[in-house]
Amino acid sequence: MRRLTARVSTYDYRVDFNAKVLRVAVLNDRWVELRLKLHKHLGRYLDGSWSLGEIQVSYRGGRVYVYLTFSKEVLFREPRAVMGVDVNFNNITYTIVGLDGSLVSTGVVPLRGLCRALHFKKLSEELQKRYPRSWRFLKWAREVRARWLRRARNIVTDPSHYVAKRLVKVAEEYNAAIALEDLEKLKKNKKKSVRLSWESHLWCYRRVQSYIEYKALVEGVRVVYADPKGTSKESPNGKPLVFVNYRFVKLGDVVTTRDVVASWNLALRGLKQMRDSRVTWSPDSPRREAMRTRAKRGNPGGRSISTSIYS
Repeated sequence: MRRLTARVSTYDYRVDFNAKVLRVAVLNDRWVELRLKLHKHLGRYLDGSWSLGEIQVSYRGGRVYVYLTFSKEVLFREPRAVMGVDVNFNNITYTIVGLDGSLVSTGVVPLRGLCRALHFKKLSEELQKRYPRSWRFLKWAREVRARWLRRARNIVTDPSHYVAKRLVKVAEEYNAAIALEDLEKLKKNKKKSVRLSWESHLWCYRRVQSYIEYKALVEGVRVVYADPKGTSKESPNGKPLVFVNYRFVKLGDVVTTRDVVASWNLALRGLKQMRDSRVTWSPDSPRREAMRTRAKRGNPGGRSISTSIYS
């Protein structure tokens, strides 16, 4: 067997979070008792609104890992505004428009850490170039490369959670739906420069969008995906758009950034999709139609969501 992993249904285990004990049923009516070391963030799922489902028990490296799956149903809120989110390398720009298309608010959330992550990725690539034929067979080279890539991944993950949480809170404050960019064809684009092509491998746009979606889903905030083509080159309010340089533009009598223009147009396109009752779901992540669950008859408009943690 390649993996010592088993899925256990709700009928075959009993868990006591106060005593931190998990009892799993095995053959011949026997039960195995496991002492759990729980994560600190587990308490948010024990308030009574989440229900515990199937668990997964895995044995790796002399340790037993238990993955707990929680689920609950949420009702989507009726939005009073739409927030367009433009994901960039070093910041996330958002613009909120009302249901009549008027500008409500705009802001920027810094996204730090990508330069450091790219630095560790570059170190790992230079190590492979230094030992092009033998790095796979050198234990120290494999360990150093794995450590650098692990650091790069961790550096990208933490800011993504922080940014997603900030954006969902802003959307809740304005009771707004979130319009994201449908970037499914970005990595397939052959017109990118050499620098952009290299940086896009660690650009965490997909990670940020997936975190925004599931955090918004928990709070009942709707998420739609709009076509981002030409969003930074079109005037969102009909006023003349003049480019000052690669970053700044003059919109009428106001000087702003191209990111603000792009997020503004994304919000307007998301508003148009909501009015037409047509939503574009990017096939690049679990937001596909196949992952959408059907609401129960007694809960119209509801949706079941689940999340998993391990101990």
